Amino acid sequence: MPKLTQWAEDNIPEGLSIFGLGLCEFNRKRLRTSNMIERLNQSVKQRTKVAKIFANEDSCLRLVSAVVMEISY
Repeated sequence: MPKLTQWAEDNIPEGLSIFGLGLCEFNRKRLRTSNMIERLNQSVKQRTKVAKIFANEDSCLRLVSAVVMEISY
């Protein structure tokens, strides 16, 4: 797999360069973890589980949009 090896040698350092920037530890952690996304998915799941049955797709979309907007404040 010489082509893959060459591609990795050329591109991986550039992809990891974000961690070399002068970011504080808080922002660096936010970039490398998916905790925020997991928390968002958990919140959406909790709220949609309470409703159980939606009249149509639009009502589900409205609820999910409201949850996302509430979290992003």
